[in-house]
Amino acid sequence: MHRFTPFATRATLTGLLLATALPAEAAQPITGRWATVGGKAIVQITTCGKALCGRIERIVKPTPGRPQTDIKNPDPALRSKPLAGLALLSGFEDAGDLWKGTIYDPESGKSYNSKVSRNVDGTLKVQGCIMFFCKTQTWTPMR
Repeated sequence: MHRFTPFATRATLTGLLLATALPAEAAQPITGRWATVGGKAIVQITTCGKALCGRIERIVKPTPGRPQTDIKNPDPALRSKPLAGLALLSGFEDAGDLWKGTIYDPESGKSYNSKVSRNVDGTLKVQGCIMFFCKTQTWTPMR
């Protein structure tokens, strides 16, 4: 027959409380300058209030025949806004092993739920998702 011992119960409870009080593993940092797929643009990811955001710092390889403005923006008043300086990533918060927020695609003028994480090789895995369907890009760090 097992006897109840207050010390064992306190030690078990203390261990459980400590285990639940420890912070979850934080996502790896993603701030810095990143080259998008094919080196088309440089995006600067930085802190914006309590979240992270990313803006186009510079267009490196413009799309031939396309104006360098946000021509696909759903708001007609914003269509003349230059692509350089445009916010692509907004509201990104640490979600454990990755960052979650919203990504804007100036090619389509649409915004998507997004997940961003750092790959083992130092590149950035950037996903834009509609429900369970995600499109993934790999961005490379600028040195």
